[in-house]
Amino acid sequence: MSVKRYIPKRQVASYHRSPNPQDLPHMNFRSFVEALKEDNDLVEINDEKDPNLEVSAIIRKVYESDGPAPLFNNVKGMKNGLFRMLGAPAALRSSKDSKYGRLARHLALPPTAGMKEILDKMLSAQKATPLKPNIIKSGSCKENKIFGDDVDLTKLPAPLIHQADGGKYIQTYGMHVVQSPDGKWTNWSIARAMIYDNRHLVGLVIEPQHIWQIHQLWKKEGRDVPWALCFGVPPAAIMAASMPLPAGVTEAEYIGSMTGTALDLVKCETNDMLVPANSEIVFEGTLSITETCPEGPFGEMHGYVFPGDTHPWPKYTVNAITHRDDAILPVSACGRLTDETHTMIGPLAAASIRQLCQEAGLPVTDTMSNFESQVTWVALKIDTAKLREMKVKPKEFAKRVGDLVFNDKVGYTIHRLVLVGDDINVYDFKDVMWAFCTRCRPGD
Repeated sequence: MSVKRYIPKRQVASYHRSPNPQDLPHMNFRSFVEALKEDNDLVEINDEKDPNLEVSAIIRKVYESDGPAPLFNNVKGMKNGLFRMLGAPAALRSSKDSKYGRLARHLALPPTAGMKEILDKMLSAQKATPLKPNIIKSGSCKENKIFGDDVDLTKLPAPLIHQADGGKYIQTYGMHVVQSPDGKWTNWSIARAMIYDNRHLVGLVIEPQHIWQIHQLWKKEGRDVPWALCFGVPPAAIMAASMPLPAGVTEAEYIGSMTGTALDLVKCETNDMLVPANSEIVFEGTLSITETCPEGPFGEMHGYVFPGDTHPWPKYTVNAITHRDDAILPVSACGRLTDETHTMIGPLAAASIRQLCQEAGLPVTDTMSNFESQVTWVALKIDTAKLREMKVKPKEFAKRVGDLVFNDKVGYTIHRLVLVGDDINVYDFKDVMWAFCTRCRPGD
């Protein structure tokens, strides 16, 4: 069987020449890819690569070496523009000066931005006035449309990421879109999903996540959840979708406040969901309130996979696919350090923990979930002068912090809180470990 080498039909127009803020790298995934290229942080792979383990093996190698993001232009099985793949979209760079450059590009920060600047930017919209999105008639995500029985997910070159995975996880870096029945709350979130059959996905809908909360609201109504899944969304949007924002906050408005630019959204073809107009790929359909399918196992963010670990989760039905020409699917191949489950989930949870503690009047000045803990720890820097003014015993203060964090959604993924003094740099794991090892004893 001969294989025709795939050459993209057109190159990305430089975002520098566009007056439209929607074309900036933090607002447009295609421009983001171009920005990585200009940063010398992108490797284009034009030789055919197999989505069955080969693509993910290359992505894992990138994570382990902090190499440039791989753009796979010739994925075995791709057809009619579905699809190229970008691996490691928010991983680390090898340069000390721009270690977090890929994350910074998600937020219009300079590539030299540090983690504190990134987290401060993410928190900047917490108290700002929400900026509603623009609803437009059409967008580049509508360049190609597939409906009904023409949808066949099994023919897509979806990646088998880990050898023991229970299926092809097409959804590792896309964004679910669901809305409460009354229309007052639209939630954007990331939760894994694998292909079940030609028209269905199955994925996590876990309590207390917001997608679960909205799923419960529709369950009370007795109706399946209108749903969309968007891949290759504005990078600022995927960052917000990763953040444990309070229930009721609509991410599109939060992103508008954070970036100072209202997002352009378009209505889906088969339901009323609004999605980013420049998304690379959009799945449209429903999330069942009654039907489940076996999901898993999957190689997890902590570096483990448990063969045979399969559980029933709700079924997604895909009624339509729309996509850009030469669409790009972002892929995260999670495991041991350092991939998107570490660079985004941990630090963004830490930022939300900082905000939670400060709103509760606790003297927490900074927080970080260090990668070396597999983002299971959060180090909290305490203003010791203010702590002394509180005249509270250490155990009582620690319990107060723990009760606050672990009874809130922001602490869902965190195993341990490490409280350190204001002489410790919480962004430096060596500093945190020095404090932990020399200032903490079991039984104290």
